[in-house]
Amino acid sequence: MHAVAEPTEARLLAEARDGSLLAFEEIVRRYQRRVYGIALRIVRRHEVADDVAQEAFMRAHQALSTFDLTRPFGPWIGRIASNLAINHVRGPQAREEPLPEGHAETPAPGRGALDAVLEREAREVLEQALADLPAEQRAVFALRTFEELSYREIAESLDISIGTVMSRLSRARERLRGALTPYLGLATRRAEGG
Repeated sequence: MHAVAEPTEARLLAEARDGSLLAFEEIVRRYQRRVYGIALRIVRRHEVADDVAQEAFMRAHQALSTFDLTRPFGPWIGRIASNLAINHVRGPQAREEPLPEGHAETPAPGRGALDAVLEREAREVLEQALADLPAEQRAVFALRTFEELSYREIAESLDISIGTVMSRLSRARERLRGALTPYLGLATRRAEGG
């Protein structure tokens, strides 16, 4: 008995363009984690990221007739999600709140309470530094660092030049470095026993 091959993305998109909701549901299934992740890294609130992801797929479905089926779908849906998320952050409805604390509040076995406090503090400093980045820089940083996209993929996703990607990423890293340097210096001295 032979396994049935997964339909290609282009075939699914063509079927979706012809009206197959099942084909589009499969596309959503394949990309929903990535789209949600992009949105969450930019808007920083789970419920808003859900809304952004849903809106991104709705817009993609509505505009499917204009999509070039010879191109990959990922950068296109990523651009839609990124732009919606950036617009949300810029808009008056944006209320940036830190992400809920993870379950790393209690120390892992073999670790002391001080290590757990330092880890939590590092997370909080990083989260605040990310929240303080301008939306455009946060989007580029998130796509590069968390989604691991290439400069070219980021440029295609955000519809900007590779040079703009590089400069926004450089500025984001510099701002993060500036925000984290005091904390990182303290953490390094503690690790070295000083």
